[in-house]
Order: sequence, then C-alpha cells, then structure tokens
Amino acid sequence: MLQRYVQSKQAFGGDEFLIVGFPVEKATSSETLDDIEAFSKELSQVPGIRPESMQDLASILRNKRAPGWMRVAMRLPTFKRSIMRESQDMLVSQDGKTVAIAMRLENADDTSVSRTETFQRVREIAARHDPPAVVAGEPLQVHDMFQYVAEDALTLGVASSIILMGVILVLFRNLRWVVLPILLIHATLIWTKGLLQLTDMKLSMVSSMLTSLVTIIGVATMMHVTLVFRKARVDRNRHDALLFTFEQLAAPILWTCFSTAVGFAALLTSNIVPVRSFATMMTLATLLIPVMCCLVLPFGILFGKAQADPRSPVGESILVGTLRYLCRWSNRHPYLIGLFTIAISTWAACGLVKIQVETDFSQNFKPESPIVQAIDYFETRLGGVGSWEIGFSAPKELNDDFLEKIRLLTSELREMTLQEDSSLTKVISLTDGLDLVPKVPISTSGVGRIIPVMKRLRPATLAEKQEILAALQPEMEPSLHNPKQKRMRIMLRSLERQPAEVKLTLIKQVEEIGQNYFPDAQATGLYVLLANLISSLLDDQLVSFLLAAGGVSLMMSLAFRSLKIGIISIIPNVLPILVLIGGMSWLDIPINIGTAMIASVSMGLTVDSTIHYLTSYLRLRREGLDHLTAAENSHGDVGLVLVLANLGLVAGFSVLILSNFVPLADFGILVSIAMVGGLVSNIFLMPVLLRWISVSPAT
Repeated sequence: MLQRYVQSKQAFGGDEFLIVGFPVEKATSSETLDDIEAFSKELSQVPGIRPESMQDLASILRNKRAPGWMRVAMRLPTFKRSIMRESQDMLVSQDGKTVAIAMRLENADDTSVSRTETFQRVREIAARHDPPAVVAGEPLQVHDMFQYVAEDALTLGVASSIILMGVILVLFRNLRWVVLPILLIHATLIWTKGLLQLTDMKLSMVSSMLTSLVTIIGVATMMHVTLVFRKARVDRNRHDALLFTFEQLAAPILWTCFSTAVGFAALLTSNIVPVRSFATMMTLATLLIPVMCCLVLPFGILFGKAQADPRSPVGESILVGTLRYLCRWSNRHPYLIGLFTIAISTWAACGLVKIQVETDFSQNFKPESPIVQAIDYFETRLGGVGSWEIGFSAPKELNDDFLEKIRLLTSELREMTLQEDSSLTKVISLTDGLDLVPKVPISTSGVGRIIPVMKRLRPATLAEKQEILAALQPEMEPSLHNPKQKRMRIMLRSLERQPAEVKLTLIKQVEEIGQNYFPDAQATGLYVLLANLISSLLDDQLVSFLLAAGGVSLMMSLAFRSLKIGIISIIPNVLPILVLIGGMSWLDIPINIGTAMIASVSMGLTVDSTIHYLTSYLRLRREGLDHLTAAENSHGDVGLVLVLANLGLVAGFSVLILSNFVPLADFGILVSIAMVGGLVSNIFLMPVLLRWISVSPAT
C-alpha cells in the first residue's frame, strides 16, 4: 500500500491538496469572480503552495492564456454550462452558493518553510476573507493530528507529574518520596531520548506516548521501593534498609522490566514504521529503569541528615484488611471464580469477531475542533475532502484508443457518484479536460465577432487538444499523465466521514472496475492509506499480542524456574485485555489508531502486578507458610503496593481525557482500565490458580 503511494508521488508529485471554501450569492457573477481571483492570487503567494497549481472558477471562466478564438467560444452558454458541470462538487457547489479554491502543496523537501508555517498562513488569510473562508484537506488533518499529539504529550508530562506528586504526597506525606519517582521517570526519559538521538530516531505520533508509559513503569517501581523501604526502617538504619530493599526487589524489578520489554519488543513485528520505532523506544526505556534505579535511588534516599522515611498511607490498615478478606473469599469460592472467568472469557472472545475499525479520520478529533468543522462544511456543500486516485500503466505517447478506454472507465466510475448511497462524489480524468476543447476554427479572422468564427469549425486533433488544454489548465495533463514513467491516474474525491466498511468497500469496487480496463490498476492516496492504516495495525497487533503473551510467559518461566508458573501467570494478564477488547466490540466501540495497540502495550504493563505478587508468595512458601497464609500475606503486602500504584497512575492518566486528539484520550482511559483489570484479576484469580496447581514451597 505504501509502495503504491510512493510510486504515485514520484510520478505525479503526490496528491497533497488544500481546499479553501466560502459562501457566495452567485458563483458566476462578476463580483464573485473578482473576489475569487484576488483571493486565489493572495493564497498562491504563500510559501509552500505551488502557484501554478491554483484551481478556481475565475481562472477557468476568465482564462487569459487561452487563444483568442477560445476566449470567444468560452462566452457561449453551452461551453460555460460544460465548465460549470465539470467544476461541480469541486470548485462550486451544485446550488452555486459555495465556491472553493484548490491548491497543491510543494513537496516538503523542496520548500524553505515548514508545513506548519504554510498551514498557519493559509488559515490566517482565510480568516481575514469576507466572509471568512474554511480550510480543509487531508494533509491538514494529518498535521493537526501530530500537533495535538505533541501538545498533549507535553500536557501529560507536566499535568500527570503534578497529579502524581499530589497523590504520592497524600499517601506518604514526605517530599523526598514525592521527588524520587519524578527524578527516576525523567532521568529515564532523558537517557532514552539521548540514546535514540544518536541513532537519528525521531518521536512519531505513536511514540509520543513514551512519556506516559515510562511514567506508569516508573511510578509502579517506586511504589514497591517506597513501601519495602518503609517496612525495613522499622528495625534498620537507612543504609541497611536500602540494602534490604535492593535485596528484596532487585530480582522482581529486573524480571518485571525484562518481561515488559519483551511485551513491547513484540511490536517490532509490525509492518508500520512508527509502531516499530515506538517498540524500540519503549524497549530501551524499560530496560533503563533498573539502571536508573541504581543511579538515582541510593543518592536520593541517603542524601541529607533529615528523616527520609515515608509515612504510612492513609487508611492502610483498612485496605490491608480488605485485601486479606478478598483473598480468603477467593479461596473459599474457587469454583465460582473459575466459572465466572470462563463465562466472561467466552463472552469477550465472542465479541472479538465483531471488532469494528474506525477509519473515519475526523473521528480522531473532537466535534468542536476546527478541522472537524471544516470537514463538515465541505462534506455538506462540496463533495468532501477525501482525495485519492486509481493509477495504471499508460503509453508514452497518448492515442485515441487508449483515451477511449479512459473515457469508458471514467464514465463507469462517474455512474457510481449517481448512486444514492455512494460516498464517491467526483471523478476527474484527462479526457474530461480534452473533451472540453471545442471544435477549432478553420480561420481565426474576425475573432472579435462570435458568429463568423463559429461558422467555420473543424474537430481538433489530439495534439491540438493537448496544446489548448495546456494553455487553459497547465497543471492538468502533467498531474494525470507521466510519459517518462508511463503512468496515468484518475483523480477521485469521496466523503471523509464514512464508516470503515463503506470506505474499504468503495476502494475495492473502484479497483475492480479499473482492472476491467487496465489489469494493473490500483487505488492509492492519503485517503486509501488512512483507510487501511488501522486495519493493518489491527492485523499486526494480533501477531504481536500472541508473541508478547508467549514471550512474557517464557520470561516468567525463567524467572521462577517453573513452566507451570509461566503458564498460569499469563492468565491474569491476558484476561483483562480480552475482556476490554471484547467489551468494546459488544458496545460497538470501534478500534482507532490509539486503541489498536492497547493489547500488546497492556500486556507489558500489567505483568508488574503478577511478578511482584508471585515473588512474595513463593518467598513466603519457602519460609514454611501454607498456601492460604502465604496468599493472605501477599495480598496484604504486595497487594497494598499494587492498589496504591494503580490509584496514582489512574489519577495521573485522568488528564488525557481532556486531549483534543481522541485516540490519545481513549488510550489513557483504556490503559487505566486494563491496569485496574490486571490488578483485580491478580487479587481474585491468582490465589485460585496457585491453589489449583499446588505450587511446591521449593519452587
């Protein structure tokens, strides 16, 4: 899919267009055409816009580059009606009350200014116009998406840090233990970005979630350190308590980071480059957490003479008592929990077959955002903003037989636009321009008088049509036919705000029709890329999720030297993810670009609870405690840490709900749900699983 897009971009310079639209009283009035002409000229001077690419009604109806006899012909009502018909749903609405100016962007590598500056200048000019104009286009959508993600990533880094500091301060009531996790998190981020800078790897839209995910891992790690250190300080000095904390937590933290890294590394199987870069970044960041613990924590804990101990969390005794009670309840009702687990797993698995993919790109933004309002404007008045194409091989020198096939294909595609339920709104081919060329005069004498000239006409040859078309619309033939690479394309426009299945079905239908005329015909363009992006990501995630589950299970088996534990340990981590994705399907919530990765990401994050719980449980079993007592103590000890860590992280992630980029908001919500689900699964299900497999104290 990407290769097709690159091939088209090399042949035709891509299809990156901006469209500016505004309301008018009458599209063909002299006042309106004057306004369009002046507005188009101002827009063409914006750096990053190709001046020769401007398309508008005034430039067509008042074409000063046309030969004299052609300007005479353009005064005829029949010719003007033909132009208006061809321009409908592109440069003028069907009711003639809205007009548009279309412009092509220069290649990003060939312009001296950034896309951001170009879009900002165009929007400023559009806002100054009277009446104010609306700007849209798929390049603008992609730009706004990255802009929102960059802004929200900064917001998350600041706001979530403040919220987490507040939560930790309330829990432990000591500033030292508020600052330590912040230092750990940001030290990890600095090292990660610094190391990646050496490889020239840049943060992409997907990988901008780096800060939020490192925050999860860092806070969870520090919660374990804080509570174990506090417990050790009861009968040890600070130095000895620190050594005890490292002895107790070195192995579980190390194995947690290894397992989490394996979960993220599974994403390297994706065919999407930003996802692979995200996998690389998160794998590196996760492996740096233990290193940063060794560098930051000793100094942070031992520095200064003031008392450095964290205090007991508010309501600790009540929470510990509740967790112990839940452990006893789970052990008393193992079959009830088992049946419930099977039932909810079956329900979720059945929901997986109903997964919907959201390819309506406008759904990535809130309804009140400027880009959605612009899309709505063009959807209701000018045939939408979904620009794409169908491309195929073409001879170097065009001939009438080849052009006749183009005409037939164009006609069949245009019939689709007439169907009531079709989202295809416009078809533009080279033959449309060539067929607009009228008969040419045998003699151009008396060109100022219409009747004498029009009485002596003959059909134009193909070469003459091409020459005249080049005078009328210099960009048209080069943008549709590349003789050097022997490629031809037909440009299409579609409604953007359509369900995934509608878009993908339309693309398939267009390709099938095109292949009836040209066997190598293929659809491409930003519209097609975006429509297939989430579907591809979803397919990749199935593979990466299975690899993550297998990899985490293997790491757990190695960590605890037991295949049985490796197998059962994956169940509490897979179950909440299965229920989450299956539940979304049952509730008809589509998968978007932010939620498509939730399975593999959540697998790497929820494993923390399992490793620390199993470490505590097995240590207590080796000390001679029976299953129930060891499980109860683990619930009261490690369970407390897990509950407090989840409390802080959910509070920190609450800021994402305010994101202007909907997938990022969804990601924050779903990660929080997955983590809480993993916690609940470990609290209720893990004691039952450990009881059923009869773990030996020697394990």
